[in-house]
Amino acid sequence: MVLETIREPEDLRKLNTDQLGVLCSEIRRELIHTVARTGGHLASNLGVVELTVALHRVFDFRKDRIIFDVGHQSYVHKMITGRLKQFETLRQYGGISGFPRRDESPYDCFETGHASTSISAALGMARARDFLKEDYATIAFVGDGALTGGMCYEALNDAGNAGTRMIVILNDNEMSIAKNVGALSSSLTNLRVSSEWQNAKLAVRRFRRIPIIGKPVYQVMHAAKTMAKTALVRADSIGFFETLGFEYFGPIDGHNIQGLEKTLRKARSFNGPCVIHVKTRKGYGYDKAEERPEIFHGTPPFYVETGDRTEKPDCPSSGHVMAYTLGEMAEKDPRVVAVTAAMPLGTGLDHFEERFPGRMIDVGIAEEHAATMAAGMAAAGMRPYFAVYATFFQRCYDQMIHDVAMQNLPVVFLLDRSGVGGEDGKTHHGLFDFAECLPVPGVRVLAPADTRELRHMLKWTLTQDHPVVIRYARAGDDVPGRKDEPFVLGKWQMIRGGKDLTLLCVGTMVRQGLACADLLREQGIEAAVCNCSTVKPLDLSALQKIQGKPYYTLEEHMLAGGFGCSVREACAEAGTGGPEICFAVPEKYLQHGSHSLLMKDAGLDAASIAERIRADLERSQL
Repeated sequence: MVLETIREPEDLRKLNTDQLGVLCSEIRRELIHTVARTGGHLASNLGVVELTVALHRVFDFRKDRIIFDVGHQSYVHKMITGRLKQFETLRQYGGISGFPRRDESPYDCFETGHASTSISAALGMARARDFLKEDYATIAFVGDGALTGGMCYEALNDAGNAGTRMIVILNDNEMSIAKNVGALSSSLTNLRVSSEWQNAKLAVRRFRRIPIIGKPVYQVMHAAKTMAKTALVRADSIGFFETLGFEYFGPIDGHNIQGLEKTLRKARSFNGPCVIHVKTRKGYGYDKAEERPEIFHGTPPFYVETGDRTEKPDCPSSGHVMAYTLGEMAEKDPRVVAVTAAMPLGTGLDHFEERFPGRMIDVGIAEEHAATMAAGMAAAGMRPYFAVYATFFQRCYDQMIHDVAMQNLPVVFLLDRSGVGGEDGKTHHGLFDFAECLPVPGVRVLAPADTRELRHMLKWTLTQDHPVVIRYARAGDDVPGRKDEPFVLGKWQMIRGGKDLTLLCVGTMVRQGLACADLLREQGIEAAVCNCSTVKPLDLSALQKIQGKPYYTLEEHMLAGGFGCSVREACAEAGTGGPEICFAVPEKYLQHGSHSLLMKDAGLDAASIAERIRADLERSQL
């Protein structure tokens, strides 16, 4: 195998054209079979094999700097920078990350788990290089929709004005960037909507149906149509980037290594900011991913032969339940509208879109814009529901405060993937949202124990006129023994009684609390379990009732600024006793791995909690 001979990027420069072709095929095979076992971001990495190889043949990233945006495009980079033998541990606990990690390799110069940051970071490195009078290239490798993020345009404007030497590579995979570049291209837009262009497209499609000659004629006509489209894209792209002060190269074939290397060498010698527009195909080399690139963007483990998941969930995810419930609400209330920031599949809103295509708004990777746009819609009489991963909610914090909360607008933020996120690692854990939202006046903060409670919460939101944050985990299974009853703001639900102590549990920790109570019972300790689904406002009457015996708070969140801290503050203000221990994630960034392993690592599994409580009770009796 050629791939096994690549111990460091320098070995790539020894390969001839035929060997490079074999290498790319072997890389794709390794990508497919590894991600099929571990899960991960497959389609985008299959599309950048030749581009990544060409970059490492032209540049020396022991001194040059490359920043991937989004970082999940870096799998090939990892394989050819000395991590091939570790690649089988991708996204596994203790293994290599699915994103660049500075502590993993000197070839990873910057960590990028969120989108639209690379141009800013590359410009910062280029400026540092110039200040320190050093000599290296800085490259922002931008793709997978990152250009929908406004931060990119702030950075492009600054970089063009600065005039410093740096390279921006636009990985145009015809799923995200083509659409965005088109939005900037008035000529292409006009062409697409013109009656002449639409008639031409229909004529091309009709030829495909003609027996025998149809397919060859269609291929020729389709190629001509594509050439015309490409010419317009190039003309408009040149104008856009040159206006900003960039030299423009492209568009070029992202699967032709020789052509890529030629253009990269030109860019390397250019003394100023430049853009290389590279056309790639997402999922290239694996037919299942080419046919369904959106499914294989981020995929769980799957069967290579069929592309089907190896394990299917036992019940619908929280996102699917949310979308179904939102659909029920939309049928009755024409004000209900759903908003997403490039995550319709991940949040489940694709199901809502099937029922109400005109009332699901995808703004692209632009969480800040989504929040303020939702505020505008609410101010004008609509009821917007913005579904966003908890980790990406961090990006619209200012908008949540300034544009939504200060105006007391009825925007509902639906924070999916809250808590410990799993295999995507530290950039994707949703562990800061309580700390973000609890100090903000007027915001109601909720955390359902299961999807049944989530449904009740969603329906409740239409009965009030204030900002609401609902955070929930991906898993959608129900908590056994919990009564299914309508949601009441500020009222906690006692699920199990116990004479010795009380566990105040939030969200996913209700299930852990019940398991912990079972373990304590085996040791003769009776623990009550309370579902504290309203995190703000707290149920002060419930807190008053449990005084006089030990109680503990359990949350899948950082300790600082979380539910436990809020309870302690409330008790201190009331002059009553606070919790003995607040169980939460300690002050550290959790790595990647399975949810169960990471919970144990954080001391939030039932066994660890039960052991600490038992030890605490023993100390108090001394």
